[in-house]
Amino acid sequence: MRRGSDDAPTHPGLLGRHLDFISEDHLRERQICAVIDAIALTAHLDRLSALTVLRFLNEELNVHLRDEAEDLFPLLAKRCTAEDCIESAINRIRIDQNEALRLLPDVRATLADCLDAGSDLSAEGRAMLTSFAGHVRRHLVAENAILLPIARARLTRADLARLSAHMRARRGLTQLAETPNAE
Repeated sequence: MRRGSDDAPTHPGLLGRHLDFISEDHLRERQICAVIDAIALTAHLDRLSALTVLRFLNEELNVHLRDEAEDLFPLLAKRCTAEDCIESAINRIRIDQNEALRLLPDVRATLADCLDAGSDLSAEGRAMLTSFAGHVRRHLVAENAILLPIARARLTRADLARLSAHMRARRGLTQLAETPNAE
């Protein structure tokens, strides 16, 4: 169930390992950033790639961002000590997340308009896609290097159970999916 080269969402079976699920979602985001970069660099729009990005933006990204904003970040703020400097790290991450979210409607509209018209991206559209991917990558680096290691050290079993329940609910899963690799 580890992230491979396919373009499928993170497997719900990983929800039994909550932080691993988030880590896999981060790999998925990096893969999409690579697809966005490829779209921005090519002369002609690859329809399949554009559809893959739109599907991700419309179906996966919001849920993942809610996992973090509504559960992971508040749990970390609650459990971390002053020496962890977690609020500073979260604030830096939110700056890039907010910038990516500010660009998101235009990214969606640009890709959808090109697909509808059968046209290629403008120079402005290419620059916007590159900027969006850059902001996504920056917050992923901070989350992977700072937040996830601290979460593994600080969150309690009860915190992880709450995180898991909310993540499942956001995905419309009322019961924990099979988790053969759950710890």
